[in-house]
Amino acid sequence: MKCSEEEREYLRVLVQTHSANVMDPSRDYFLESRLRAVVRKMGLAGIRELIALLRHRPEGSLHRTVVEAMTINETSFFRDGFPFARMEENLIPRLIQARRPQRRLRFWSAACSSGQEAYSLAILLTEHFPELQDWDVRIFGTDLSQVMIERARAGVYSDLEVARGLPTTLRDRYAMHVGNGWNLLPEIRSMCSFTRLNLCAPLPLLPVFDGILLRNVMLYISAEDRAHLLRRMHRQLAPDGFLFLGCSEQLPPDMGIFEMRVEDNVYYYSPKI
Repeated sequence: MKCSEEEREYLRVLVQTHSANVMDPSRDYFLESRLRAVVRKMGLAGIRELIALLRHRPEGSLHRTVVEAMTINETSFFRDGFPFARMEENLIPRLIQARRPQRRLRFWSAACSSGQEAYSLAILLTEHFPELQDWDVRIFGTDLSQVMIERARAGVYSDLEVARGLPTTLRDRYAMHVGNGWNLLPEIRSMCSFTRLNLCAPLPLLPVFDGILLRNVMLYISAEDRAHLLRRMHRQLAPDGFLFLGCSEQLPPDMGIFEMRVEDNVYYYSPKI
């Protein structure tokens, strides 16, 4: 039996409360299709029984399971291409020059999903900047979904996932064929660490980052949460660091804490001092 409008609204509010993800009513089909897998895994009669359990237990692991099931986990290696080209050609060389005294770099893939974005950056740094071999370079990946974090930590991807964006030459150089997929080499995985994190909840103590990739996050949250999240990004970003948003995302017009940069039609942001 399908959910009533009141039950769907309950689920929308639950997801927004726990993740800041705004579920538009036009996506109700997505909400119900995602929850069917949770219902089957728990052996319940249907979504209405799941909702009854959620209401009976105001907080707990079941709420997190439901919220994580609603997470959009679309990603791929070197997604969109242009940001990685800009990092390779311009932004990373600038940072290397500026960080020579410290010999340390920190990057954040702030909605890393199953890890391809973070690993793409690790491959880029290894492939094009051999001088970083004896530097302290760390790439932090965070995501709302613990399931995605575990996948990212494993660093194992199917043939289809690898074919989406990872050139054959780089695949053969930085991954090993295992079973029906590919396992990234230890030298790439060791550059990255992955932790579950809700970007819209109070953040733990984090380092100052030289570059932040916050891509395709703001599409799904409210204007108020966007402004709040961007202020957090500003606090975490080095004065000469860079912030990449998704290709279809821009800062709110009144967000005066970042300066938009455009190079070869690639947009990124730097904090205003």
